[in-house]
Amino acid sequence: MVFGFGKSADQKDGVGGAGDVVKDTSTASFAKDVLEASRQVPVLVDFWAPWCGPCKQLTPILEKVVRSYKGKVRLVKVNIDENQAIAAQLRIQSIPTVYAFRDGRPLDGFMGAQPESAVKAFVDRLLGEDAVEEVAEVLQSADQALEAGDVQGAAKVYAAVLQEEPQNAQALAGLARCYLQTGDLARAEQTIGLVPPDKQNLAAVASVRAALELARSAEKAGDVAQLEAQVNARPADHQARLDLATALAARGKKAEALDQLLEVVRRDRKWNEEAARKQLVQLFDAWGPKDPLTLEGRRRLSSILFS
Repeated sequence: MVFGFGKSADQKDGVGGAGDVVKDTSTASFAKDVLEASRQVPVLVDFWAPWCGPCKQLTPILEKVVRSYKGKVRLVKVNIDENQAIAAQLRIQSIPTVYAFRDGRPLDGFMGAQPESAVKAFVDRLLGEDAVEEVAEVLQSADQALEAGDVQGAAKVYAAVLQEEPQNAQALAGLARCYLQTGDLARAEQTIGLVPPDKQNLAAVASVRAALELARSAEKAGDVAQLEAQVNARPADHQARLDLATALAARGKKAEALDQLLEVVRRDRKWNEEAARKQLVQLFDAWGPKDPLTLEGRRRLSSILFS
């Protein structure tokens, strides 16, 4: 998978470009063309012979499918009439036979002519595990960039992933968070709205939705100074304290907001159908599970609820 930065599969050191993803090999060059090459990208080995009718059907399909992956996989063809030692060593009993090699070892294979759809499915399975691991690593780097304050850099990585996987929920949530950081609530909401229905409950998606609700509350939040004066004058005014917490959170004063909401829970945890506890949960979702104040807030909330 190529994300527009670093080296793609067909640009790695020691491996040729996409132009030679299909080649013939011999007994002498098998180790280099297959075993060594498969340590960088998966290699399909097509065992064939000139007299084999099904081979003539399969080989062009293999070449077409492999070229469509633009260097993520390679095809090496072995004429068993000219390279009987290799065929014997790998116990090739009928042709066409295709073996997939990775890290110098055969992993999987099939025999007989196959339609293009079946060959493509075979390659997809072969690449699937690597692709998932690569996307996870790329997304982790974007998350780290965003946490470090590099909103533009993170957004570029999320967008690059989405070019390859337009419905990747983690990337959509990450890009939406970038828009939130810049105050573009409309684009954040539009982006998170693209998450597939079956991915709506992911923690990253829920976090963005909670953060959106929190950001919208900034428009409705009252003046902090006035709310503080109101709470100081009437400490038992839970609604004023809840409004103050909302205003503080909307302005980025997370610790102060946490203190106010915990105070409402401490005074009357059942007030307004547990409105303060529910607001705390929304803040925790918006801040994310790893945020130090989320961890502290959950600990303090549990202490109050179970004391």
